[in-house]
Amino acid sequence: MLAPAITNALTIDVEDYFQVSAFAPYIRRDEWDSRECRVERNVNHILDLLARRSTQATFFTLGWVAERYPQVVRRIVAEGHELASHGYGHQRASDLDPRAFGEDVTRAKRILEDIAGAPVLGYRAPSFSIGAGNLWAFDVLARAGYRYSSSIYPIAHDHYGMPDSPRFAYRVGSGLLEVPVTTVRLLNRNLPSSGGGYFRLLPYAMSRWLIGRVNAADREPAVFYFHPWEIDPGQPRVAGIDAKTRFRHYVNIPRMEAKLQQLLGDFRWGRMDHIFLPRLPAAGAQA
Repeated sequence: MLAPAITNALTIDVEDYFQVSAFAPYIRRDEWDSRECRVERNVNHILDLLARRSTQATFFTLGWVAERYPQVVRRIVAEGHELASHGYGHQRASDLDPRAFGEDVTRAKRILEDIAGAPVLGYRAPSFSIGAGNLWAFDVLARAGYRYSSSIYPIAHDHYGMPDSPRFAYRVGSGLLEVPVTTVRLLNRNLPSSGGGYFRLLPYAMSRWLIGRVNAADREPAVFYFHPWEIDPGQPRVAGIDAKTRFRHYVNIPRMEAKLQQLLGDFRWGRMDHIFLPRLPAAGAQA
């Protein structure tokens, strides 16, 4: 008998093109309000796409975005998706001390819940910026009322990563569940297989094989992520950026939506909370 199809987690990091960490040296935070915002248009387009596919997802949303586009936040929840937190202002967790981090994640959670009228249980650190040097962040998240995080990328990367961490969902000391984005283990190393720039760069067949291998060989759900700006070929070009940043940000953006459509058709997708929170014991139960 064939094993039942695994439901994978589809996640969207809701931020605008000018808020990505790689642009921080080129765009000051006090310029954000003067930039052309395209996040509302792009998220609505994603919601339309998911509605046509009858697919649910998790939207890790910046508090900064929610304050300016509350109608988008309400639509996310009204259409059956999970609303989760990406922090307030896209500051890397690794750049904050525990107090500042706590203020950021608490502020974002309050804003999102007040607008949506729904609980916010999940958090993803900007640029996967929880790692070996700031594992205290899990305790802060638990105290703020979060139940899970998806903030560690178990790969070696020049901007983030914790390659020795577990590849699949695991409990941390605070009782929080950490759900790493997906990697495939090959040749004694973890290979990225969960979206972002790698999905835009690699041939689609390779990405499909990587996710399929996790489902078939590991019998685990994959966690895939992308950003609204990745489906937006018309976004303004940021001038003066270095060649590596330009390549990483803009590579194959015109092809992204078609590849995403293929991905939605080739696998079963759902919300993070529905897939992973049942792995946590009920309140008061023994771990």
